[in-house]
Amino acid sequence: MAGRNLTRDEARERARLITVDTYRIELDLSGAKAEGAETFRSASTIRFTHAEPGPDASTFLDLIAPQVESVTLNGRSLDPDSVFRDSRIELTGLAAQNEVTVVASCAYSRSGEGLHRFVDPADGQVYLYTQFEPADARRLYANFEQPDLKASFVFDIMAPAGWHMSSNGAALTRRPVVDGAARWIFAPTQRISTYITAVVAGPYHVARDHYTRKLPDGSTLDVPLAALCRASLAKSFDADEIFLVTKQGLDFFHEIFDFPYPFGKYDQAFVPEYNLGAMENPGCVTFTEDYVFQSKVTDAAHEARACTILHEMAHMWSGDLVTMRWWDDLWLKESFAEFMGSYAQVRATRWQNAWVTFANRRKAWAYRQDQLPTTHPIVAVINDLEDATLNFDGITYAKGAAVLKQLVAYVGEDAFLEGARRYFKRHAYGNTTLADLLAVLAEASGRDMEGWSQAWLETAQLNTMIIEGGAIVQFAAPGYLEARPHRIAVASYAARESGGADRVGDEVVRTARRELDVTEARTPLAFDSTQDEFTLLNDGDLTYAKIRFTRPQLDFVRDRLSAFGDPMARTLVWSALWNMTRDAELSGLEFIEFVDRHAAVESQVGVVQNLMQQTTTVLDLYLAPEAVQIGAERAAAMARRELAAAEPGSDHQLVWARALASTARGEQDYALLEGLLTDSQPIDGLTVDADLRWTFLHALARGGRADRAALEAALERDATAVGRRKLAGCLAARPIAEAKHEAWQLAVESGDQPTDLLRELLAGLSTADGPELLRPFVEPYFDVLDRIWAQRTIENARRIASLAFPGRVVEPDTLDRTDRWLAEEAHAPALRRLVVEARDDLARALRARSVTVTA
Repeated sequence: MAGRNLTRDEARERARLITVDTYRIELDLSGAKAEGAETFRSASTIRFTHAEPGPDASTFLDLIAPQVESVTLNGRSLDPDSVFRDSRIELTGLAAQNEVTVVASCAYSRSGEGLHRFVDPADGQVYLYTQFEPADARRLYANFEQPDLKASFVFDIMAPAGWHMSSNGAALTRRPVVDGAARWIFAPTQRISTYITAVVAGPYHVARDHYTRKLPDGSTLDVPLAALCRASLAKSFDADEIFLVTKQGLDFFHEIFDFPYPFGKYDQAFVPEYNLGAMENPGCVTFTEDYVFQSKVTDAAHEARACTILHEMAHMWSGDLVTMRWWDDLWLKESFAEFMGSYAQVRATRWQNAWVTFANRRKAWAYRQDQLPTTHPIVAVINDLEDATLNFDGITYAKGAAVLKQLVAYVGEDAFLEGARRYFKRHAYGNTTLADLLAVLAEASGRDMEGWSQAWLETAQLNTMIIEGGAIVQFAAPGYLEARPHRIAVASYAARESGGADRVGDEVVRTARRELDVTEARTPLAFDSTQDEFTLLNDGDLTYAKIRFTRPQLDFVRDRLSAFGDPMARTLVWSALWNMTRDAELSGLEFIEFVDRHAAVESQVGVVQNLMQQTTTVLDLYLAPEAVQIGAERAAAMARRELAAAEPGSDHQLVWARALASTARGEQDYALLEGLLTDSQPIDGLTVDADLRWTFLHALARGGRADRAALEAALERDATAVGRRKLAGCLAARPIAEAKHEAWQLAVESGDQPTDLLRELLAGLSTADGPELLRPFVEPYFDVLDRIWAQRTIENARRIASLAFPGRVVEPDTLDRTDRWLAEEAHAPALRRLVVEARDDLARALRARSVTVTA
């Protein structure tokens, strides 16, 4: 990655001197279908001004390309070999008004950065799409790659005739076919940043619809809608539901933002081998095609897709219309969109419990990230692009959204939305910082936002709350803010006895509730609760804090957790139990006991899915070797029992089938999985489709019950891109040294490749019932890290650094080896951060194992 970085200071100085007017991007993609195609022609013409013109006036363009063919500045031809080095093109002798044209041979990507090229194994068709955030537009065309140098863009593209073409603007013209190629010219965009420009090209299946709305001025807003996927996925593409959520979102955001959708059309492309969940390119949003459900999924998957659709739509205003000046204010767009995804779901769609899902999954991500040694404030210090790449994390997204939810409770919903409306109107098509948002919120609410910002946005870590001695006590890790101003609700819950001996069936109801401000380290509770009642802090999940239970509280929920009628209350209890397990306050076996007793009657299927993933983490990491068998037997017995009892064809039945695969450790489990695969032991209502088949095969491969021949035979039934990826993971999961070595070579020593394949390979590699097969990779990991960071793209390098870390070798020696590597001074800061985070997870696992007790 040498030479590909850009510092904040460099960007600030360039923005002081340069104002960009327009880009015209000419791309020749007509050869994309050729077997083994590697490069394409790119011509970028940029008009810009310089604030201090003269013979010594200079700046630079950004470009990552194998070759620059020509550079023409204000009519002067420059020598490419002289001006192009280290991914920059130096420009000198600038006038007040300038025009530069750069013609380059750019490379198709296989790692999802820049212009990604994918060949569909199902039919041999070629598909292209771009992904740029934070700074990979320079892989497609020469530019000023920073968010505050906005401009208007025109794309002029040659591509194979018969392809579908999408970009940010509408296609104005489509020129006739010449030599098998056609030419598309797109309308100029509004002023936007380089990282949200987009191109999607290929024989995509396209569904179309329209959104129409009467505006307050009496005019009509008409937004053409399109939804795209690969042709081979068309039969699985539920465009109707995608359009329904899209229209619900557009209605809702127009109501609350009072600013018409500003980018004309609205395309949504679901693309292969995607590194992210989605990307908010205005007029041309891209999504992972994992959201095209080729096999049966639970409603939680539909809910997650709807949340992502609404998250990206919120970005049309927050992020695209108004953009952060530099990446240290990334949260301005991501925290807002994350909050709006759930907020809009509850207000505008059928998913009325979206905040339960947020508390269950997204906040768990935030809590983990915020307790790492590398935690940072929501408003982070981003020194360069490598820092920016790593800050698309649980703090920027989920913690930021949780803090905004707390802000709504603090200033009021009406004031928050009025502040948002003023923010969009005041800064439309411009760039902002934290101060700009705080100003409109202070105006709208009359509240002092500076103190709130300092406590919540500009300091790191989180508080933990516990009831102690008749008071609410909040504290933080040493060195962090002990107390923050929290607006919380406190509620009492009591069991309504059913009269039976089994109290799990009793109903637990809320008997009292009050909201209060908790601002000090110790706040008197002043709340009447009887000895038989359970007091829940942060009822309704208004604030961002971990909750710790006392032993009497644990005893109450041990008997009655599933009897809580309120799904949010249950979720908050589960969240507290999981955090206590991670913090070594509750043993892994105790956590599995809670899951065994209460998960079966949990109505929220997404919560059950999360609990089973957490149970798998406990089995893999948080149990001492002597306790693993006890935990695995209990977890697998639970999965078998609940799979047999589940309603045929239900979402819960599918969750328990997957849980059986993730917990399988013994002969009885493997025999049942084999029976389900061969249909010799069918279960009423359970269809073993492609996804479930690979899930079962992975479990059997891990247990040594599926060899290479059996796994490769399965590919004949699912010769798709997903099937090839799943096969790689299954082969890597086999409990033999040869399989682990082969996976290591493919992932680490074979050059850049799609990151979803890397994830499968490295997940399979790390799958083992014990450390013996994985110890041989401890030293090689530390030996290759610096080379990987220097030679691979950052998306590949960061995943190898995180996923190949020997975190499953949960031994003090692994921790010691990590510390020796970290003691060396030569490592890149961003790489060091990833290893520090992996080390913390390992240290946490060692602590959790030390408290394992028999449940």
